[in-house]
Amino acid sequence: MSENTPCPQCGSEYPYPSGLLMICPECAHEWNPNDVEEVSTDDGGLVVKDSNGKILKDGDTVVIIKDLPVKGFSKSIKVGTKVNNIRLTDGDHNIDCKIGEFGSMSIKSEFVKLG
Repeated sequence: MSENTPCPQCGSEYPYPSGLLMICPECAHEWNPNDVEEVSTDDGGLVVKDSNGKILKDGDTVVIIKDLPVKGFSKSIKVGTKVNNIRLTDGDHNIDCKIGEFGSMSIKSEFVKLG
């Protein structure tokens, strides 16, 4: 187990070992570093996981798991809203999509599950 392993969720350089797991002090994410190393993509590119740890791909359909307020709108995106044909991007909000009356937007993968 390497103590220099960055956090797979937020990219922090400061995770520390606790037994068999690594813990990130910035986002409180816990993971087994042996499991993270096994995850790979064919092109060596971006790996984005949903709230349950399942790997997402471009074109997947996801479901919102938390009411999400939207700037400039009086209402929020409700729990259970299905989002079709997502695109994965690099960055904090790593899912680009179109949601009905809200239009194009970016969402964090921690607020969705594979649907």
